[in-house]
Amino acid sequence: MRNKSSVLVVFVLFLLGLMTGCGGETKEGAEGKKAENVFVTIATGGSSGAYFALGGAISNQLNQKVEGINSSVQSTGASAVNATLLGTEKVELAFAMNDVVSYAYTGTEVFEEKGKVENLRGVAALYPNFVQLITVEKTGIKEISDLKGKRVGVGAPGSGTEVNARQILKAHGISYDDIKADYLSYAEAVEQMKNGAVDAAFLTSGLPNSTIMDLSTTQDVKIIPIRKESVEKLAEEYPFYASEVIPAGTYDNEEDVETAAVQTLLVTRADLSDDLVYDITKTIFENLDALKETHSAANSIKLETVKKGMPIPLHPGAEKYFNEHK
Repeated sequence: MRNKSSVLVVFVLFLLGLMTGCGGETKEGAEGKKAENVFVTIATGGSSGAYFALGGAISNQLNQKVEGINSSVQSTGASAVNATLLGTEKVELAFAMNDVVSYAYTGTEVFEEKGKVENLRGVAALYPNFVQLITVEKTGIKEISDLKGKRVGVGAPGSGTEVNARQILKAHGISYDDIKADYLSYAEAVEQMKNGAVDAAFLTSGLPNSTIMDLSTTQDVKIIPIRKESVEKLAEEYPFYASEVIPAGTYDNEEDVETAAVQTLLVTRADLSDDLVYDITKTIFENLDALKETHSAANSIKLETVKKGMPIPLHPGAEKYFNEHK
């Protein structure tokens, strides 16, 4: 009986040795790279916005071009939610506006009660995000001052759009007490505008925004200007804002429309390995054509502007790639 037990023990040890050997081969490829899956979840925004479209394109490229990465996209309430998701290590990459990223990193504004999100690291500044304040012809709204007493979609709760709406209204002497504020996503705001339940709405995104394009097929869409002098005044308190124009013809608008813009960032976590973030950065910048085919906002992504408006440290993996391509 003792002999049989000894044979059984030896056999089990032999099997464990085989399993350990196989495990080593599965983890290490011919070039020493790990072949096991690394999950990369990308937090984006609403399914109709540029964040979601570009996030999907990046995810596809990572899955196709980088061995061992298993990437997926998560639709969220955008910037502020995404910073929180990174802080709690629930996602690996996220799109966010630079103003909100700064608030998260320093624990100010919408993050004053939540506290600092100190593990945020930059991958790259991508493109300008335009504040698009829209209405339809029948409301008669022409200027921001006309919003008093109106029903206004100010963005989803916890979103960068909502922060923009509040700050821009404040710069014009208007608070939420002066309007009927509805905390709506892009799609919800446009749907309510179609039904006549909302008079105007803030949407902060790249150009063009698909929900505004959809609205313009059935309604005479008007873009309410945010004048250059107002933006410059706003930038004295919030230096993230810059004056931009929505070009004529973007939404059947006959002339350029002045507005405010902030910078879109791609952000990650400090704990991700340098090699992983290097591979992610390399894949994005070596496949920009695929991103440009997905959304025109990607036309503004350039190596020369990767640090523009970046309020947090770059991740060492991203910095390594950019240093190689100076």
